[in-house]
Amino acid sequence: MKKVLLLVLFLLSGTFRAQSAGHPRLLMSRAEARQIRAALGHTPLLDRTFSQIRAEVDSAIARGIEVPPPGEGGSYEHERHKQNYRDMQKAGLLFVITGQEKYARFVRDILRQYAAMYPKLGPSPYARKQAPGKIFHQMLNETVWLVYTSQAYDCIYDWLTPADRKLFETNIFRPMAQWFTGRNAREFNRIHNHGTWAVAAVGMLGYVLDDPNLVQMALYGTNKDGKGGFLKQLERLFSPDGYYMEGPYYVRYALRPFFFFAEAIERNQPELHIYAYRDSILKKAYYAAVETIFPNGVFPPINDASRSMNVKAPGVVIANDLVYWRYGADPNLLAIAKLQGTVQLSAAGLALARDYGDGSRVPPLCWKSVEFRDGYDGRRGGLGILRLGTEEDQSMLLMKYGVHGGGHGHFDQLHFIFFEQGREIIPDYGFCRWINVEPKFGGRYLPENTTYAKTTVAHNTVVVDEKVQNNGDRRWAEKVWGQRHFFDASNSDVQVMSARADSFYAGVRMQRTMFLVHDRRLRFPVVVDIFRLTSSQAHTYDYPIHYSGQPILMEFPYTAHTKGLRPLGSGGGYQHLWVEAEGRTDGPVRFTWLDGHRYYTLVSSAFPGTEIFMTRIGAADPNFNLRREPAVLLRRKGRAMVFASVIEPHGYFNEAEERSEDALGEILRVDVLGSSDEGTVVEVTGKGGLNWRFGVTNGPADARAVHRLRFKGKTFTWMGNYFADLNPEAAAKQRKGRE
Repeated sequence: MKKVLLLVLFLLSGTFRAQSAGHPRLLMSRAEARQIRAALGHTPLLDRTFSQIRAEVDSAIARGIEVPPPGEGGSYEHERHKQNYRDMQKAGLLFVITGQEKYARFVRDILRQYAAMYPKLGPSPYARKQAPGKIFHQMLNETVWLVYTSQAYDCIYDWLTPADRKLFETNIFRPMAQWFTGRNAREFNRIHNHGTWAVAAVGMLGYVLDDPNLVQMALYGTNKDGKGGFLKQLERLFSPDGYYMEGPYYVRYALRPFFFFAEAIERNQPELHIYAYRDSILKKAYYAAVETIFPNGVFPPINDASRSMNVKAPGVVIANDLVYWRYGADPNLLAIAKLQGTVQLSAAGLALARDYGDGSRVPPLCWKSVEFRDGYDGRRGGLGILRLGTEEDQSMLLMKYGVHGGGHGHFDQLHFIFFEQGREIIPDYGFCRWINVEPKFGGRYLPENTTYAKTTVAHNTVVVDEKVQNNGDRRWAEKVWGQRHFFDASNSDVQVMSARADSFYAGVRMQRTMFLVHDRRLRFPVVVDIFRLTSSQAHTYDYPIHYSGQPILMEFPYTAHTKGLRPLGSGGGYQHLWVEAEGRTDGPVRFTWLDGHRYYTLVSSAFPGTEIFMTRIGAADPNFNLRREPAVLLRRKGRAMVFASVIEPHGYFNEAEERSEDALGEILRVDVLGSSDEGTVVEVTGKGGLNWRFGVTNGPADARAVHRLRFKGKTFTWMGNYFADLNPEAAAKQRKGRE
């Protein structure tokens, strides 16, 4: 059936000429340009965008054109070529909207300089291990250049003389398309964001040039057999829920080519119904991306990712407008537009801007707890997010248990991030890279990205024997993934997610269950973490918690190393961790730190001979490529192990007001009452008679299964995958929520 569908689509893909008379034909029509022109002065969000773009392009015209020789990644030359494609695209839009020929001349004159330079260029000498470009060090940047420049060319196409069009197509566009589909066919057909940019570039150019051959290769791969190309990208890079296998950081980048090309397809070949393809996967992809964001609009740093990338990224703006226009109005998308403060100059941007008005009636962003399946088939683990509260004061707990994530994946299954108080409280390190900072390895990924940022100890998950999951072998990691156990956010007072990772350390089975708990006796939501490991052999298990802020109180015996530091280990990321203090205890562990206006206490269950290390990143880093961030690491040895912990936000601190309240917290201890193959039971006790009990099934998930376990002389019975007994009232509500 699938082959028949591809054949039908292939036959239809040569019919776009009748659909698209005249230019522009990619992202805007002349009629839409007139509508935008008429709306100026009446739609504040669109006005702001138009004024900013016009100011930028007018400034670029005044500065004059510069097309330098190619340079290193992150160099001045690299950035100048990036700015050129951005300026050309914006100038093209301004020409279509305003009709002012100065914008068309600007694009034409830049292209003339590229037409003189491009035929003389060979593969970039700065490519290193990447597929080379000619203008840029890697082909990826060149495909981005063509995606944007194709739009500019489309906008001025009918204005140009035939001689100029022949010059540009002979000297730039067709040779560049051949470079992508010929010499670099493997990269073009790759199921990866690099491949997405490549097919979008060639396909959009194909529509502008009225070339069905280029369009067909873009849709179905260089062999036109459906094994590569745009449709294959849509099938393999997203789960059925729309979750992108490389993670939110890279999907915000991939959204641009996906939506640019989809819109071009819809306008030139509407019979392909691209926005409905694979059960509207583009809509799902966008929602899956933005539903992962922190309340402040920042994307969580899963896999290779920065810690500051947010919804203002160009791809998110483009997708936000198009999803709103093509799939239907949604107040949450207006709320995202409020964070972005801009729209596209397009019919989609105009539609959203009209509904947005002056922004005064736009409701706050309101995402709920959500779980996304991972893998193209939806059967390869997932990503769970628990939320409590509203807007930036929302508490958000995220756990990763999906696929590795390709070349940008990290070895971090069952790791978590806790966001609260408008910031990452338990953060992820993200990538080790200084984007486009030329002195830092040309802005590329630094060696420490492999030796630290991708390692398991760099994340908030248990490390076995100081080794990286999958031995740091991407080939092994790509063959395994986390397994979803259960997810339940039906009760706002007790939300829970649980997952397993059994093939990441030989002979070791791991299960993590995380609760986000709201008890009205406490001021803020609390995280309860139950991490169970089993093995037939004895191992060293390390439980790291990364934090920001200032240590306040360490309620365990320790020795601070004030006269000299040593690395915690010799490999697996441990070589980058200075040991600032260490201790040992047989009792529970309590550690309090201050971050912002709030205190946080980690309370972890007792275990004989527990070692505690206070660490800070920075060892074995002579070039200062790593950020100097702290962590606390608990070490235990044995075959089976349960780390049961609570992270309690509490109190208030304001230095300007000289106020400090409740710096000690309410939770006193966490105890593992027992653990077996059937289940684990944990008790949390605190001040004022606070007493919580949690039970988790360790067998197959079954919402109707009855469990009866006896630990320490007490019997615990529950039905389903877990129980959470906070107090009689909360327990009754929790049971009712499950029913």
